[in-house]
Amino acid sequence: MTAIVRVVGAARTVALQGLAGRRVDVEVDVASGLPSVRVVGMPDAAIREAQHRTQSAIETSGFEFPGTRVVINLTPASLPKAGTHLDLPMAIAVLRAIGVVPPERDAALFGELGLDGRLQPLRGVLPLVRAAALDGADEVLVPHANADEASLVEGVRVRAVASLREAAIALGADVEPVPVEPATLRVPPETTRAVPDLADVIGNLHAVEALQVAAAGAHHMLMLGPPGAGKTMLASRLPGLLPELDVDQALDVASMRSLSGIACASLDRTPPFEAPHHSATAGALVGGGGALIRPGAVSRASHGVLFLDESPEFSRVVLDGLREPLESGVIEIHRSAATAVFPAAFQLVLAANPCPCGHHGTGQCRCVPQQRRRYLGRLSGPLLDRVDLQVTVDRVKPVEAAMRADEPRTSTAVARQRVAAARERAAHRLRGTPWRAMGQVDGPWLRRTHPLPPAVVGPLDDALARGAISMRGYDRTLRVACTVADLDDAPVTREHVGRALFYRQGVPS
Repeated sequence: MTAIVRVVGAARTVALQGLAGRRVDVEVDVASGLPSVRVVGMPDAAIREAQHRTQSAIETSGFEFPGTRVVINLTPASLPKAGTHLDLPMAIAVLRAIGVVPPERDAALFGELGLDGRLQPLRGVLPLVRAAALDGADEVLVPHANADEASLVEGVRVRAVASLREAAIALGADVEPVPVEPATLRVPPETTRAVPDLADVIGNLHAVEALQVAAAGAHHMLMLGPPGAGKTMLASRLPGLLPELDVDQALDVASMRSLSGIACASLDRTPPFEAPHHSATAGALVGGGGALIRPGAVSRASHGVLFLDESPEFSRVVLDGLREPLESGVIEIHRSAATAVFPAAFQLVLAANPCPCGHHGTGQCRCVPQQRRRYLGRLSGPLLDRVDLQVTVDRVKPVEAAMRADEPRTSTAVARQRVAAARERAAHRLRGTPWRAMGQVDGPWLRRTHPLPPAVVGPLDDALARGAISMRGYDRTLRVACTVADLDDAPVTREHVGRALFYRQGVPS
């Protein structure tokens, strides 16, 4: 009886679950039997198709694919795997099984193979390399086109390779190199975003002040006004007032963009600004997909601003999907085969017209009160209860614009210094806690550790007794009062509470 000959090869890679990743070991068993290739270990369709790409790439790279039974196991077998980045580790594991590549090196491997053996650019390289580094890998191999993005992760050696043959040589194969033209990125790198200046805003001084309150305390904001009043103009200037991102935050933002197919050659420290169209689906806003779950706009806006213009035009289901991430700062997406968790610590800015035609209060509106109530009623009470600042923005008349054209206005640089000073005062108040801004603070903790005299919180107590605000609204108004006081560099007074309550109830119903 003929003995069954078995040879096993292995390689290391990562499977993503949201932004996090888990180590995956690719094992290849080459045994006697009829020629066949089988991939096991909960692969998705892209990975199951990889057996054909892998075989062609190995043969066109000058190696001989085993003419026997080949089983490729992705372990742990209970973890769903998705993505084409497993092509390279599968091919290297086969080459190790047939003795072409020695088994000593334990680098993490990522790459999609073309039929000619070249490595194609990948989507999501940055989170893959971050996950490998956290798992203890000190070296990674990535496609040549993804080298700059992978190099953003510190503490891990990045080796860029253009082909399967070059990867085999990098891992110790004793074969002659064959130069190839590296595959290039299909998506151009994102260009540096220009931050518009707050000094461009004419008039609406109360809205400019509210924008600084929002920036100083990370408070959510609603602006109500007719078309052309400057709502979008104000919202687009909010990222310029926010503190610069730290390295971890910038890596989170870059990772979200990478998963969305945007190449990242450098870390952008400016807070992101996402403004999805009002026709966006729930999946586009919060994320979704099948086995390979992609982040939505709320995750790409994490550590920055999510701006929903024409917010009543969004689907009610889409808007209500924001309530959980507004409270928790993360979004958890469940599918039958996988669960993904993405960061969603965004600052929400809503903009709305005062009525369906948008001209309420200008003398040109023909909407009846019932139409206006129904239109604004699309923004649910539970959602608005989480919005700390509600501001009416008026259209600036040409005469007023001409009169104010030469008046000195608050610039982004000046406002940012004021915001930074207010955040430092808040950080002193919040030292020893997990919070960084007043908009994130737990209400009971604030009332317990920083109680205010009854004379100061009197307006709040009256509003709560009348049912004008909920207990959540009480706590949120208290946080805004602290932020207003921090901007004034003063203790919280009754005036600050009154201003915070005005912001809370500033939009007429």
